Amino acid sequence: MISSWRWRGMARWGFCWVLLGLWRLNAACPAACTCSTSRISCIDQEWGIVAFPVLSPDLEMENITEIYIANQSKLRAINDKDVKLYRSLRNLTVTNSGLTYVSRLAFQNNSKLQYLNLKDNKMSALSWRTFRHLNLSSFILTGNPLQCSCENMWIKLWLGDETESQELVCLDDKNRKKSLSKLSSPECVPPAVVLRYSNNTVLEGGKVTLVCNTTGAPTPELIWHRNHLVSKAEQENISVQHSIIKLTNISSDDNGKKISCRAENVVGEKESSVVLHVLFPPKIILLAEAMADHHWCIPFSVRGNPKPSLQWFYEGAVLLETTFIKTMIHETSESEHHGCLQLDSPTHLNNGQYTLLAKNAFGTDNRTISAHFMLNPWSDGPITDPYYYETTDYTPPVDPEVNEESVAVYVVVGIAAVAFTGFVLMLIILKFGRNSKFGIKEINIETDKALQPCKEEISIEHSCGSHRDNGLVQDACSASLQNSHQ
Repeated sequence: MISSWRWRGMARWGFCWVLLGLWRLNAACPAACTCSTSRISCIDQEWGIVAFPVLSPDLEMENITEIYIANQSKLRAINDKDVKLYRSLRNLTVTNSGLTYVSRLAFQNNSKLQYLNLKDNKMSALSWRTFRHLNLSSFILTGNPLQCSCENMWIKLWLGDETESQELVCLDDKNRKKSLSKLSSPECVPPAVVLRYSNNTVLEGGKVTLVCNTTGAPTPELIWHRNHLVSKAEQENISVQHSIIKLTNISSDDNGKKISCRAENVVGEKESSVVLHVLFPPKIILLAEAMADHHWCIPFSVRGNPKPSLQWFYEGAVLLETTFIKTMIHETSESEHHGCLQLDSPTHLNNGQYTLLAKNAFGTDNRTISAHFMLNPWSDGPITDPYYYETTDYTPPVDPEVNEESVAVYVVVGIAAVAFTGFVLMLIILKFGRNSKFGIKEINIETDKALQPCKEEISIEHSCGSHRDNGLVQDACSASLQNSHQ
């Protein structure tokens, strides 16, 4: 009965929360739209919308995966921040509306967008920069008055055969329709990039020269991406389409970094890049004290290109590695290697000086560390339990919260101990109390035997008193009493 009442109460509360959520969502939804937890639909022509729908609070927009807008003649643009907070958006449809402009930054935060339908709007041009970072599986532009211009050439290159399947057309200077797949012009040439370099493999401290040339129409903009180079770089622009970068005193920190030359114009973009390979001798950047985990470990970090070989020495002699003592590499980057010398259950015999030697074709480096795993149990002085690490006077700080929890644990344990002791005492009392009962019974039997004569005498007196008028009986009673006294 009670469980049924509870279930009904929980059901009522759940229903109330659902209603509250729907009420909040509807309260945040624009009047011309209908909203659910994951979808917004705006198709009401009577009310209409003049701007992209926005929900309040902002958190409601993060769960929206689909937006469908149709028949909204007053909706003219998708601006920089209109779709910014719809981070989970996958499907977007704006069709049969007054859309004429889509900002270059409109979808900068919508990397999950896969389906984009902008059919039957009033757009005459679109920039490829708006969609450059998206991985669209479907992009529909049918029914827009696109201009036959270089600015729309990228659509033909992007869609390929879909240009014909969507029957995309553009309007020429005389407002005549022309298939977009047939659009071509010597004034509309996508950029091309040629990147030349003296050598991308260089010794630390050396130099590299990179030359970038671009072509295209309109004349593309040339942009270098140096990827935060540490080495000194000097850029020289010979012309708009010809640029040189000179790298000097190249740092080993730039090993594996990419340098790119990119060209952009209204038709599209093109990029060429090179990865630097900087050769340098090994450098041991870390050799720390031994630490205990599942195994004992002497941590180290080594840099070098090419990858250096590693050799350990113990007390000056070459350390022969086995399954119990071996070098383990846990992490490797472009030119850094992190690992440890792993020791399985070392004893006092393994205490001593450990030296790491790193070597490649361009040099060597070594460092030494003292490791102490266990005190010698056979040393002079009293022998105590073995120490696997040196004791110190360091006392870790006590966390007040942890201290309170410890006190609470002690109290609970104390109560449990008292309860257990009381339970044991009760069992003892019951056990010995049962034995005492039998002892009392034996004492009562002995007492009855001792008092038997008294009981017989009292019985005789009682019988004689009840026959006082009978002389014969009285004589017999007197004789019996005398015998009992004897």
